[in-house]
Amino acid sequence: MTISINHQEQQKWRSNFESYANVSKDGVKYLDKAAFLDAVAPRSGKGHARISREQYNVFFDVADKSKRGLISADDFIAFENLLKQPDAPFQVAFQYFDRRNKGSVSFSDFRNVFSQYLGEKAIPFDFECDWLRLYLGKLSESNEHVLPYHEFTQMMKGLQGERIRQAFHYFDKDNDGWIRPEDFQKIILEVASHKLSGSVLDRLPSLCHITADQRISYADVRAFYNVLHDMDAIEHVVDIATSQASDGRISPSDFLATAQRNTRYGSFSPMEVAFAWHLASPGAVGRAGTPEPDVRLSKADFDSLFDPNWTPIEALAPSQPPKSALHETLIGIYNFALGGLAGATGATVVYPIDLVKTRMQNQRAAVVGEMMYANSIDCVKKVFKNEGFTGFYRGLLPQLVGVAPEKAIKLTVNDAVRHLAQNRDNGSISLPWEIVAGGAAGGSQVFFTNPLEIVKIRLQIQGEAVRIGEAQPRGAFHIIRQLGLLGLYKGATACLLRDVPFSMVYFTSYAHLKKDFFKEGVHGKKLGFGETLLSAAIAGMPAAYFTTPADVIKTRLQAEAKQGQTSYRNVGHAFTSILREEGPKALFKGGPARVLRSSPQFGVTLVAYEWLHKLMPYPFQSSDKPSVSALLPQREEDITRVRARNALKLLLDTRK
Repeated sequence: MTISINHQEQQKWRSNFESYANVSKDGVKYLDKAAFLDAVAPRSGKGHARISREQYNVFFDVADKSKRGLISADDFIAFENLLKQPDAPFQVAFQYFDRRNKGSVSFSDFRNVFSQYLGEKAIPFDFECDWLRLYLGKLSESNEHVLPYHEFTQMMKGLQGERIRQAFHYFDKDNDGWIRPEDFQKIILEVASHKLSGSVLDRLPSLCHITADQRISYADVRAFYNVLHDMDAIEHVVDIATSQASDGRISPSDFLATAQRNTRYGSFSPMEVAFAWHLASPGAVGRAGTPEPDVRLSKADFDSLFDPNWTPIEALAPSQPPKSALHETLIGIYNFALGGLAGATGATVVYPIDLVKTRMQNQRAAVVGEMMYANSIDCVKKVFKNEGFTGFYRGLLPQLVGVAPEKAIKLTVNDAVRHLAQNRDNGSISLPWEIVAGGAAGGSQVFFTNPLEIVKIRLQIQGEAVRIGEAQPRGAFHIIRQLGLLGLYKGATACLLRDVPFSMVYFTSYAHLKKDFFKEGVHGKKLGFGETLLSAAIAGMPAAYFTTPADVIKTRLQAEAKQGQTSYRNVGHAFTSILREEGPKALFKGGPARVLRSSPQFGVTLVAYEWLHKLMPYPFQSSDKPSVSALLPQREEDITRVRARNALKLLLDTRK
């Protein structure tokens, strides 16, 4: 397949050539070998330790079609276009071996080029082997059997396997089927060092511990080679398995089970898994050469296995200047505003239900007064009949005023504690810490919650007294002046007893519903609006109902007692009085209404908070995590270097 060159690309390549051309003959510019290296090779830096810059010199012979030792602009553009092809590694390798420009590779071509770059100290390669004879027939100078491009590419795919087989036979002097670990290390360093990361190469000497008698068999060598050859498939299985694991870690049996479910034809032997575990985590393999069953590894443990360019994302990310106080203040205002908008949205949607819930909870038994409402439905009917539609929103203003700091603090504290408790390897968090984070969030909000709750409750109940002529309508400011600063925190203990358990249950349930039930993050899945809303709403149901007793006590403490009703002194007194006068069922008054209110309210609030962040991202800051494009070279000549490096990988399979 050939991809055509468009004019814009050609101009960019020509401009790149001009910027590096350092030789001029008869008015024509050229690149010598050093300048060509500058034009196509990456500059020294992180991520290139296993492939030296000088190794890119092998491309010079491919680009120098005229064999004059200089690269013209046309030669350079042709080479750049070659790198653009989807099969560029094989195209470059073919032209590298086709020194006679015949459009084919003969036995002598292959032997001469391969021998030249193996070097004198390399492990010998037997050119009379049966493997090479299968591709080229009778191996002689007069043999006319040559390999066209497609046959050559297939031979190159099998070259590494044959080199490893011959290398094992070379070190197995006694023909007993064993070699020493240090010999195996030599094989790997010569054949595959350019494909391995520094961390893996550092672990090669420990391979003597992978077998009980500290010897390496050919099965070990092939298992290692298969792991290297199938690393893309291993990475695919690891991605799936770790994303499905509750703690982000997997055992060897987890890996094998996932591989069976998610690969059509491929399979991994226990020995191959043993090598993968050993290289990902030293000590993960027992003396018998099998993975320890209790060793669980994370995705991060595997990341550096076979990519010589692998560098932790933090190391690749450009250093960020310290954030200024103004920057931090603006972020705080941004989060506060979104939390306020989300909270106000949720509160407004369910406020009529909240009013009904409050009036039902404050209604005492018939022995201390007439029962005004038979049930929640009767309450709705009477509020609408006696106070009109606006009666359902009595006390909404203080709720909206206080909901912004309340929700902002609650959401921020939960996120902050979860972040501090996260496993640094995989971002997971244990269940106890999830509960602690939720509890901390619930406790932190009471400072803002209690004052607005007591004002809201008195305004909500006021409508009853006004209707029957027991009181004059009073506004929120009158109630605040009447209560005073300390009075605004009446019932704070009950508020804590309600909000801390509520948030413990709610935030933990919400996180696990998204992850475990709706499979957020599995295969990169992102939840839609409906799934997110459903997760948030379902999480609120048990949290709301089981904390109803604390909410009933809080409501009774904060509401003004009518004539003839018990005036509660504290949480304990309210609890015992309610049990004595009204029975245990009274502690769950308004429970269904609380579920109907809290579940959708927190559902709408959390979904609104998450979606507001997506719809209105912070305008003065780039993402904390650098994007893929930010980590890739941006200039055309740098992108060319990336393509050149990919093509170099195949050629390095033939060199020491």
